[in-house]
Amino acid sequence: MVLRTQWIGILCGLACALIWGVQAVVSRHAMLVGLAPADVAILRFVAASIVLLPWALKNARPFPVGRLGWKRGWLMAILIGPLYSLILVGGAYFAPALHSSIISPGLIPVFTALLVAIIVGERPGPLRLAGLFVIVLGIAVFSRDALLSVPSRPDAWIGDLLFVLIAVLWSIFGLLARRWGASSMEITVASCILSLPLLAIIATAMPIHMASVPAGELLLQALYQGVLVGAVALYLYARSVETLGAARATLFLPLVPVITAACSALLLSESPTPTEMIGMAIVVTGMLVAFRSPSTG
Repeated sequence: MVLRTQWIGILCGLACALIWGVQAVVSRHAMLVGLAPADVAILRFVAASIVLLPWALKNARPFPVGRLGWKRGWLMAILIGPLYSLILVGGAYFAPALHSSIISPGLIPVFTALLVAIIVGERPGPLRLAGLFVIVLGIAVFSRDALLSVPSRPDAWIGDLLFVLIAVLWSIFGLLARRWGASSMEITVASCILSLPLLAIIATAMPIHMASVPAGELLLQALYQGVLVGAVALYLYARSVETLGAARATLFLPLVPVITAACSALLLSESPTPTEMIGMAIVVTGMLVAFRSPSTG
């Protein structure tokens, strides 16, 4: 029975990594077919809200923030709501899909460790510190071509900076969620549903291109970004944490850039440069070391 439960956790972790790995490719594809960042944000949060609404109506009291509360709910909506989506998809406009899955996931543990050390006073252990250093080194190598604006990556540095900002926002979100002890479901429901009024502001302030894009492309973004990423991946990750523990669940995260690299080559014909391949290998190694090491010294 225990073995079966562990296998369920492993499969959930693998499926979650697959969804997150392909997300960068789907976001990049949205830009290539003519969708604007505002289009993807609207499709994502409307679709996610529709899927999550039944749970919110049944369980969230008060609706839709529940035990999270209004102030914290709005803060979460600002951190991981439409602004987050705009920055993420905006970065995909300038940089290849692989950059998103290397820079943001790689820097999240780095910024998180920095915030925890400053605010909480929890020091990373020597092995984890070494892993974080390797991650930073790998990202520096990975982004070399983008920072030098080589012909194959003329504006990728803009996307890379946006992905760094994504890592900062996610790190702040993660630290707050940890300190508040809020459930992932409550956070997701509150941030998605409270994002709906923010979408009205975005629709009036930013370009909308949905009318000129085939309906199939709109459906793809709504289902993938809203349903799979916004709801299904959340459940899979939570289930993996429940059955394997938080530390083991994070071991699937280094698979995300590998999946993105493979899907980018197959679906978008975007192949990493030799420098990016070396940088990716260094980042993945650093992630494995950091995730497997004790958090404190």
